[in-house]
Amino acid sequence: MSHTPHELAADFPEYAEQLHQLKTSDSHFRKLADKYHDINRDVHRAETNVEPTSDDNMVDMRKQRSALKDEIYGLLKASVTTE
Repeated sequence: MSHTPHELAADFPEYAEQLHQLKTSDSHFRKLADKYHDINRDVHRAETNVEPTSDDNMVDMRKQRSALKDEIYGLLKASVTTE
């Protein structure tokens, strides 16, 4: 398991099966998950000063991560109700 906080599998353990299924079957979901992973990694690297960034950039990255996470959560919930 990754040591990066806010990984989707760790934040949504109850949706582990749906995460895997949607990543393999839905290209839109996979792109969102990949974008989330990339921005989450960037936030973590900035927070740990591996790649320091400005406060404004940090705020923007966190907003992007939050928006992606909200969209992913909505798709996960919808996948459960349609099964």
